[in-house]
Amino acid sequence: MNATTVNRSDCPEVNVPIHVFFTIGFVSLLENLLVIGAISWNRNLHSPMYCFIGSLAAFNTVASVTKTWENLMITFAEVGHLRKVGFSERKADDVVDSLLCMSFLGSIFSFLAIAVDRYITIFHALRYHNIMTMQRTGAILGLIWTTCGVSAMLMVRFFDSNLIMSCFVVFFIISLAIIYILYVYMFILARVHARKIAALPNGSGKHQHQRRWGHGMRGILTLTILFGAFMVCWAPFFLHLIFLMACPMNPYCECYRSMFQLHLVLLMSHALIDPVIYAFRIPELRHTFRRMLPCLNWRWR
Repeated sequence: MNATTVNRSDCPEVNVPIHVFFTIGFVSLLENLLVIGAISWNRNLHSPMYCFIGSLAAFNTVASVTKTWENLMITFAEVGHLRKVGFSERKADDVVDSLLCMSFLGSIFSFLAIAVDRYITIFHALRYHNIMTMQRTGAILGLIWTTCGVSAMLMVRFFDSNLIMSCFVVFFIISLAIIYILYVYMFILARVHARKIAALPNGSGKHQHQRRWGHGMRGILTLTILFGAFMVCWAPFFLHLIFLMACPMNPYCECYRSMFQLHLVLLMSHALIDPVIYAFRIPELRHTFRRMLPCLNWRWR
């Protein structure tokens, strides 16, 4: 998404070597394909939560492929094989921007779906399998992908409008607030739930309750780490958009915008970081990785 402007400040433009983008895109693509392959290969991972994690990895894969393709287009344009203002090039750029926008929206909705799934797992454990059926999970995933695809095309089509750009930023802020409130609410309820478990007499299913609660809390903590990484990677880009709208001529704002390529590196790094978090925080996925890639066994023993 072209959110750059002419730099009128004294701050020099920060340029990141193109091979850095290629490296991040290629490695993140391999990692997320590994996550998707692990979830597909291991039948024990055929559950709603892992389906949502797989969806998140798929959106990250879209972002990796799209950004790598965009860098290829830029490289070809710099050596004269592509026109930067040609009709087909502009259409290709719109497709790239739409896919990147879709990956962002998909990440937000995937995080929200995983958070709701964790909430049901902990606080409605006995009814979980009746509420979160695989059929309902498939419908949710279909709705997420359809909504994100259509919304992304509309946002890119009218992105030059300040109203659309403002809506994009507001959606990001509201989404963060909703997920943050949901996390805080879950942690508060979890604390109350832990006290109730502690008050149970021994031998009345206390150990089973503690084990289920501990497993659910570990999932919430993992999700919190994933969401924190998402915020760190995407927030600088959205701050760039805010400055672009609020103070387009201010030299201090332009000094921040001169680091746009660094913001893109952070944005792409999100797809690189998530699979690493999965490997270290989710034992079932880690064990699946080890079975799929025997050469990694010695690292995680």
